[in-house]
Amino acid sequence: MKVASIEAIVLRIPFTVGGVSAAGVWGGAGMQAADSLLLKVSTDDGLVGWGETFGFVGVPAARAAIEQMLAPACIGRDATGIDAISLDLQRRFHVFGRSGPLFYALSALDIALWDLCGKAAGLPVYRLLGGARREQLPAYASLIRYGDAEAIAVNVRRAIADGYRSLKLHEVDLAVIRAARAAAGPDIELMLDTNCPWTLHEAIDMVRALQPLSLRWLEEPLWPPENYAGLAALRRRCAIPVAAGENATTLLEFEHLLGMGAVDVVQPSPAKMGGISALRDVFALARVHNAQVMVHTFYDGPGLLAAMHATAALGDAGAMIEWRYFDMAAQVLGDAVVPRDGMIALPAGPGLGIDPDPDVIRRYRIG
Repeated sequence: MKVASIEAIVLRIPFTVGGVSAAGVWGGAGMQAADSLLLKVSTDDGLVGWGETFGFVGVPAARAAIEQMLAPACIGRDATGIDAISLDLQRRFHVFGRSGPLFYALSALDIALWDLCGKAAGLPVYRLLGGARREQLPAYASLIRYGDAEAIAVNVRRAIADGYRSLKLHEVDLAVIRAARAAAGPDIELMLDTNCPWTLHEAIDMVRALQPLSLRWLEEPLWPPENYAGLAALRRRCAIPVAAGENATTLLEFEHLLGMGAVDVVQPSPAKMGGISALRDVFALARVHNAQVMVHTFYDGPGLLAAMHATAALGDAGAMIEWRYFDMAAQVLGDAVVPRDGMIALPAGPGLGIDPDPDVIRRYRIG
């Protein structure tokens, strides 16, 4: 089974979020569309595997890495040699960075190759990883940043009405966070992702104010995200569990993060950090360091499926799937993978189980 072609496919799908979004790390205020980058790998025997990179404004750079670096190096290679291909490409291109667009592209390729291997074997990826412990996974609604107390309250109530019992906020203003808790009430689980805004001393002060809000975890509170010593110091002084890892890339970086005792919850992002192969390794590493894995999935195509298969096979009983709580004009996977009452069904077909919807690709493809 040889790689015959590799194609990068860019989608731009409009969305609404129940109000006007504030400026965030993904883009400016009032975002109305999400860019996604899919990777299609075709083999000489007619199979097709799908992968996905992290999207938004990073898409053009990751696309260039795919088309100009990875694709020419992969044509004719044995598609079943996932680890060999990954190691070869990392060694060949390491001078161009061990994170960022190149690694996003490598991640998409790895996911697509796992999809191909599952299809060739007639087995879902979770079976290749050892078998699923659950056929349905709890999902939490991951809200965009609103920066407005009234807007966050409206959308917290909307997510609860949609059946979610766990919600993640992306707010940094204390009044807005308090408004979210007031709207949710005491029985809804809230997580807070701040996207690396504070120094250690600022974070310590914020944690004191956040303590009464009963957060499940506080995610990426420090700048820069690789300030693992600072995270460890905050964790020692913080009663709220600390989460991080979506911006970590290599296994060695995750070892540093976990070995320093920096987090209670580690959050590898399969469309950023090496795909399913790297995700499998981080699950094992987290067990050694007694940390829980909550896979980061702020995307809704093959990257989401990769997280679902790995979580079903390797996650603990409390592991959840992050669902990007946008009202998308169309879903990359069609309506096949959408949470119902806070639960998301694991696809049982070969490979990742579901291919991107061809009608969605035709309608929303750009470039």
